[in-house]
Amino acid sequence: MELRGKVALVTGGNGGLGQRICHALAREGVHIAVMYAQSKDQAEAVARELASTYQISAAAFGCDITDGAAVEALVAAVTARFGRMDILINDAAFNKSVPFQDLDGLTIELWEKIMAVNLTGPMRLIKAAAPALKASGAGRVVNISSVAGLGPTGSSIAYAVSKAGLIHLTRCMAVALAPETLVNCVAPGLLEGTRATANLRPEQIERSAASSLLQKAADKDDCADMVVTMCRTDTMTGQTIVIDSGRIFH
Repeated sequence: MELRGKVALVTGGNGGLGQRICHALAREGVHIAVMYAQSKDQAEAVARELASTYQISAAAFGCDITDGAAVEALVAAVTARFGRMDILINDAAFNKSVPFQDLDGLTIELWEKIMAVNLTGPMRLIKAAAPALKASGAGRVVNISSVAGLGPTGSSIAYAVSKAGLIHLTRCMAVALAPETLVNCVAPGLLEGTRATANLRPEQIERSAASSLLQKAADKDDCADMVVTMCRTDTMTGQTIVIDSGRIFH
């Protein structure tokens, strides 16, 4: 698919990986809606940088993706601003480090918040965006999961389960939205310089990097480039690609 002139909504677009994704898409001529939860000034700064660097249109939009009405309003605002929506990138996520053995520390409140943001949020967004994506004639959804969704690892049981759910949601939505909209997923390993990594314990970060075959963190630009590939493809759907320097094989 030719990406120039398309419109992408990137949730968590002001985050570490989210910004790389925004830049990678804007470099291809995609107009960008940068969605943020709280950091309005940062998101607006990202939008200004994208517009000036790549000569595309970009704007920041605030949204609580756990609120169904807010998600519907977000999609309406993006389509009103840009006239269309072709691409949805579900990058927004929440985590909090709780050792797997600490079941008391994994409160139901924390479980529900992680699920609401990491799994139900993307489902809300896909449902809300589905009509616009179908109308574009070449809709694309890319979910950002984690290697924690492929094995019992990561910052907490809730985080791992939410990311496993997102991988299977990818498969199910690929079925639901075919043939007009393609749905794929990127599962990064440890990424440095992201909010998710900042919430990990130091020993987790060290262990994750050391246990990879390449003995280093995954690269955010590699992940962003894969997102672009998934937006450009015309024949891949329902798939999850792991980028983790060689830790998880599936």
